[in-house]
Amino acid sequence: MRDKTQTNSAAPGDRLVRTGAVVFFIGAVATLVTVAPLFLGTTPFPTYMFGLSMLMAVGFLTAGAGVLRSVAAGRRQARAGR
Repeated sequence: MRDKTQTNSAAPGDRLVRTGAVVFFIGAVATLVTVAPLFLGTTPFPTYMFGLSMLMAVGFLTAGAGVLRSVAAGRRQARAGR
């Protein structure tokens, strides 16, 4: 018997996970750029770069919310299948 879920269908939290991953990697690049002057001995970047580094945490939380949303949808679907 085939599974009723198609392989290309999007789960409820997929978009949040993808968005969170993109934001996380942008924050990771900003963190590397911000920390690089400390190792290279150059002048540090302005303060707003440290704020951009916080995008790593925002992306992580966004992806986590997407995972929790997909788990909740899976549980609802399992309860409805009983």
